[in-house]
Amino acid sequence: MQKIFRNSATLFILAIGLCGVLFILYAWQLPPFRSSVQMTENAYVRGQVTIISPQLAGYIKQVPERDYLRVKKGDVLFALDDRIYVQKLKQAEAMLETQKASLANSEQDRLAAKARTRSGEAVLNTAKVALNVAEANYNRVTPLRKSGVMTQSNEDQSLSALEQARGAVSQAEAALEVNKQDVQSIIVRRHSLEAAVTNAEAAVDLARIDLSNTKIIAPQDGVLGEIGAKPGQYVNIGAQLTNLVPDKKWIIANFKETQFYGMKAGLPVTFTVDALNHEKMIGHIEAFSPATGSEFSVLKADNATGNFIKVTQRLPVRIAIDGGQEQVERLMPGMSVIVKVDTRVAAE
Repeated sequence: MQKIFRNSATLFILAIGLCGVLFILYAWQLPPFRSSVQMTENAYVRGQVTIISPQLAGYIKQVPERDYLRVKKGDVLFALDDRIYVQKLKQAEAMLETQKASLANSEQDRLAAKARTRSGEAVLNTAKVALNVAEANYNRVTPLRKSGVMTQSNEDQSLSALEQARGAVSQAEAALEVNKQDVQSIIVRRHSLEAAVTNAEAAVDLARIDLSNTKIIAPQDGVLGEIGAKPGQYVNIGAQLTNLVPDKKWIIANFKETQFYGMKAGLPVTFTVDALNHEKMIGHIEAFSPATGSEFSVLKADNATGNFIKVTQRLPVRIAIDGGQEQVERLMPGMSVIVKVDTRVAAE
């Protein structure tokens, strides 16, 4: 009797041990209990929440009529007092007109200098002709004076005329060179004036950009967050005025590395949303993170020192939400979801 009781107790203990081992295998999803359906509660709705900030400092003149307002791309959300920037634009436009006028005057100066150069060339040609005549006359008078036909006075007069003609040619050449240098100087100044016009045009463009930046517009369709500014309030560049939550949303699910076997892009996904009474929705895997979440943390674990404790890592998976579902519009960034992926299903 004692032997039977002893054997029964042994079997009972073995049964309990076996159940414990099976429970551990089931809890860790190890063979033979490995499931093709991978699930995680570490998943949230995400969206590109945009911080709306001014690019200029100034006093706010206009704000949205209320918090959580739906807006469309291009809608004016905030407006700053633009009086200073209107005057800056007028000032820049006036400076541009001044520079353009200076450039136009430079063109007139260049044309006038070219005309003076052509006139100087004509004067030089005339002086050279007169010099040729004076040289011919002198060469004719000198032999005649030696033969007694002409007097010394005649020779002196022809020599004086020759010297005057030579002086006139030298003077005309100098005047022509001065005119040519004037043309070159005007051309050099013109390059400077053209650069000044370009600079003035850039100043006008910058003034227009600043003026347009006094109106802060919605970069995309979405819903505004809480309005953090009031009319008449002074704000600095980059001050957070509100947030814009776009319509496009997705899910980031952080799966354990032991769950990744069989996962690939395109696999269908089912998920439930805690805030919507566990409403069931569908989607598909869109992309995988290039590294585990710990690799993107500021303080990374240093396993080269001290005692090593293995910690299962998690890898973020981006899940696209399929369209045509009634409750999709009610999803908001930050909501918690429970995600399930069946790795046996073929990817779409």
